[in-house]
Amino acid sequence: MTRPNYVKQGEFKPMDLLTVAAAREVKDGDIVFAGTGLPMLAIMLAQHNASPNAVCIYEAGSVDGRPISLPTSVGDARCSYQAAISSGLSDVFNQLQRGVVDLAFLGGAEVDRYGNVNTTGMGTYGMVPEKRLTGSGGNSDINGLARKTVFIMPQEKRRFKERIDYITSPGWRIPKWPSGEMVPKKEVYNRAFRGGPSAVISNMGVFRFDENGEIYLDTYHPGTTPEAVKEHCSLDLNLSRVSGETELPTYEELELLYNVIDPEGIFLQ
Repeated sequence: MTRPNYVKQGEFKPMDLLTVAAAREVKDGDIVFAGTGLPMLAIMLAQHNASPNAVCIYEAGSVDGRPISLPTSVGDARCSYQAAISSGLSDVFNQLQRGVVDLAFLGGAEVDRYGNVNTTGMGTYGMVPEKRLTGSGGNSDINGLARKTVFIMPQEKRRFKERIDYITSPGWRIPKWPSGEMVPKKEVYNRAFRGGPSAVISNMGVFRFDENGEIYLDTYHPGTTPEAVKEHCSLDLNLSRVSGETELPTYEELELLYNVIDPEGIFLQ
C-alpha cells in the first residue's frame, strides 16, 4: 500500500484542512445532501478521491450531478451536469422524507453538548431576540431526516455552549415538552427517528458524540492543543477520548482542490 504523501505544517490553509476533514466523513456509496460553500468542496473532493461512488444531492434540486468544476452555489447550472435528476426543492427534500440520505453537511451558529444547533436567534425566543440569525433555511428538516449530520462551524467560546438559546436542529438529547427535561431524541421522535449529528468540524478540531450523545474532542488540528480547544468552549469539553492530531491533507488532495475542483478560486481564493 502506498503511504500517503502528507503536506508539511505551513503548506496548507485552515480552509484546506476543514475541507479535507469534511471530505473524509464521506463513505464510498453514501448519498450526501450538500449546500453551498465548503460542503460542495468536500463532496467533490470525496468523489474525486476515496469515495467515487458517493452520490450528491444539491439542495436546489439536482441529484447525482458530476460538475466539471465547482459550481458557485447549489443553484448553479453546473450542478446539473450529467445529473440523474434536475428538478427542484420539492424533489430533493422528498428524498430526505423517504429516508435515503446517509449524510448531510450543515452549518451552525451555536452547538451544545448534545449536538443541538441554533441558526435562529440569540436571546430569549418569543421576545425580541438580541440577535436574529439566518433561520433554519432547511437545517431542521435536513438534520432531522438524514441518517447522520456533520456540522461545520467556527470555534468560539460563545458558540460551543452548555445550553444554546434556541434549538433549530435537534441533537441527541432534546427538551421534552412541557417539562423541559432533556430526554433522548429517539424517545421523542419514535418511528420518525433516523439518527443525529455524527461530527462537528471547526477550525480547531473534530468533535464527535459518545454513546450517551455527549460531545467530545476526537482530534485537534495541527498548531493547537486539546487544552486550547477546551478554552474556546463554554461547556466542560471531554478530552479523555482525544485520539491525536487531525490527519493532515495530502499533496494529492490539495492538487485536486486547487487545480481540478476549484481552479477559479470561487471558495479557495
